[in-house]
Amino acid sequence: MKAIKFRSQLPLNFFILNFKYLFMPQRKAPAKKIAAKKDAAQELLEFFEDGLKDMYWAEKALLKALPLMKVNASSAKLKTAIDDHIAETQQHVTRLEEVFAILGKKAKAEKCDAMDGLLKEGKSILKETEPGAVRDAGIIAASQKVEHYEIATYGTLATYASQLGHKDAVSLLKSTLQEEKNCDKLLSKIAVSEVNIKAK
Repeated sequence: MKAIKFRSQLPLNFFILNFKYLFMPQRKAPAKKIAAKKDAAQELLEFFEDGLKDMYWAEKALLKALPLMKVNASSAKLKTAIDDHIAETQQHVTRLEEVFAILGKKAKAEKCDAMDGLLKEGKSILKETEPGAVRDAGIIAASQKVEHYEIATYGTLATYASQLGHKDAVSLLKSTLQEEKNCDKLLSKIAVSEVNIKAK
């Protein structure tokens, strides 16, 4: 029986030059400390204010995105939930303005990269799903990612406000936090009881 000879189409020098990349374990580049920007926060209060600016931008951006989600939704319950959350989001913007006032600051928005990414993903989901129950499921998935980000952020901001002694700000932020949690639960209920079943 003749031995079968394997002929590689790659030249021998390829294997010689790339031996360490092909067969040797690669070392990861060492982690490096990142230098702070000139205007970086030095105290918790400054970092708290930065978070408020992010959320002020995020809530305003969400107000522009939610109507698009509603127009593309098919479920009547989902459309109603989006409508209700538009009204709540308008209130969230107002509450943030009140928190800024408590701090003696003018309300200012700074682009929130996290929310920007989530909203872009939500828009891409619309393109990737056919209208109907599957798209509704996509809208709920995208919306819940937004809710979870907001829940995490408002929880953190409320904790900072408490540590900084701003009781009125804590109350406002916790009110918004609870509404975000309620919206997330409602979206889950609509998904499980109706949308996901139809999307099968």
